[in-house]
Amino acid sequence: MYLNEEQKAILNGEKGETLAKVMKTLVMYGDAFEAEKLVPITSKYNHLVTSFGLKVMSPVYDLMQQLLDAGVASEQKFSVDPRPIDKNVPANVLQNLVFNKFMYTKQDFYEGQLKKLGLMDENAFTCTCYMDEVGNNPGKGDVLSWAESSAVVYANSVLGARCNRNSGIIDIMGSIVGYVPYFGLLTDEGRKATWVVKIETTKKPEAQLLGSAIGMKVMEDVPYVVGLDKWIGNELTDSACAYLKDFGAATASNGAVGLYHIANLTPEAVEQGEALISEGAREYVIDDAELERVKNNYPVIWKKTDAKPKLCFVGCPHLSLEQLKDWTVKLEESLAKNGKKKVVMPTVFTASPAVLKAFEKTEYAARLKATGVITSYICPLMYMNNPLCKKMPVITSSNKLRTYTSARYYTDAEILETVTGGKK
Repeated sequence: MYLNEEQKAILNGEKGETLAKVMKTLVMYGDAFEAEKLVPITSKYNHLVTSFGLKVMSPVYDLMQQLLDAGVASEQKFSVDPRPIDKNVPANVLQNLVFNKFMYTKQDFYEGQLKKLGLMDENAFTCTCYMDEVGNNPGKGDVLSWAESSAVVYANSVLGARCNRNSGIIDIMGSIVGYVPYFGLLTDEGRKATWVVKIETTKKPEAQLLGSAIGMKVMEDVPYVVGLDKWIGNELTDSACAYLKDFGAATASNGAVGLYHIANLTPEAVEQGEALISEGAREYVIDDAELERVKNNYPVIWKKTDAKPKLCFVGCPHLSLEQLKDWTVKLEESLAKNGKKKVVMPTVFTASPAVLKAFEKTEYAARLKATGVITSYICPLMYMNNPLCKKMPVITSSNKLRTYTSARYYTDAEILETVTGGKK
């Protein structure tokens, strides 16, 4: 790998032993992917994936402490993934005991380390850091050092920034020295599509279901999606961005997609069109039957497959302000239709602290509260990692949460009917 004089100096220890170790780690990481050089990070903020203070993650805390003891801080301020627990989210005595006494016992300590290293602010905990309310929204062409998969795919695809799907800890190391290895999705060639996905559905496809189908098919490759603009338009409106947020999270978790192009909509697809498609690209056609096939093949790992759901999570990744408003209206209408005043099971909507703060200033906040829905800033995945939660019949409209936990996937429409007392 080529290193310039400044990079060589850091590697050789001229800025201290700790920075030399960080640089060596990045060089080794780049060598593993045959990166030709290191390039500067150009975004204003970084984003870290590791946000939870699990007791077993002592190597992470030791590493962070070594950095702090050496007087090293991030070159960039950063946001970080959501907190794992919230007292407002339903949990029984045993679950709370596991959360607080066995799992997340280092949460306060770790958050203290993050603040010293360069956390943007004390509430910068979310997987959707790119929301305007949060403020970590890089521009087109910006080079990033992120690791959170749903944020990486959104930044690459919707914002036109450039970032590989880095591992946790590599994200902070890149931010500390201000460089990342140049390979993969940072390169023009690496951003070419090797799949053409044709959408031939008779109605607007469910974002999380469509993303799941594509992710499982193309895995880590880059898809060029044709025909989706028919259903979500050719402008990056709030509703289109919310759709792509959920779609991208599913491609990234059900596969390993770090970038997708939507014909006539996403920035590079608008600029370059079919020039983004590599020679010999494979084709995948998605119609109603294919989406139904994908959904029907999801495993149900509840102990009793016909159990009555006892908890519902919506918002993985975190909901946008517009989504919170839209869900409020739909809930009110569905409750009225089903002759109910409140949701019939504990239902949790998750969003970033900044989005929730903005939501509280709208007329919709009191209306949503009146439906019985709980709003929270947590990561539902981290909540579901409690081994006791595996025994619970939890439902979700998140394909990411379905993939990583025992939660069962329902479409948005099915969620709406189920939590408001209708028939699924």
